[in-house]
Amino acid sequence: MDFQEIYETCYPLVYAFLLKQCSDPHLAEELTQDTFCRALKAIDSFKGDCRLETWLCQIAKNAWISECRRRKRLSPLTGREIAHPDSDPAARMETSEGAMEVLRAAHELDEAAKEVFLLRTCGERDFASIGELFGKSASWARVTYHRAKLRVLETIREKEGK
Repeated sequence: MDFQEIYETCYPLVYAFLLKQCSDPHLAEELTQDTFCRALKAIDSFKGDCRLETWLCQIAKNAWISECRRRKRLSPLTGREIAHPDSDPAARMETSEGAMEVLRAAHELDEAAKEVFLLRTCGERDFASIGELFGKSASWARVTYHRAKLRVLETIREKEGK
């Protein structure tokens, strides 16, 4: 299958995936084009370990994440990429007061959970590199982070309730 066929076959799927992420048809179109440009440049690296659609959606996800980071740098308090403070410690850290709340709550975690949480939240490390640092899997890092995040939010809520 040549790249033109790949584009025509997979374009609707990639566009729908991105539209679901960003809820903006124009941005989804732009990111879809970016995805296929990136894919064309990296087509030689596609080893066939997964379905082509999966590979393209991973590229699309990375394009979306890059766009969110770019927008966050330009306008830190707007955009869908910023979660509600009650559900995301990273969103609370937008203010110095919120950051102190999160860091105080994180300080109460056990050592491994605290490190994973801070590497992910403050260090913006991916789960694969965090797992590698601990000699564990990316899944371990993901679960550890999720549990730590829930404990941090629970601690913050408890202190707000007092």
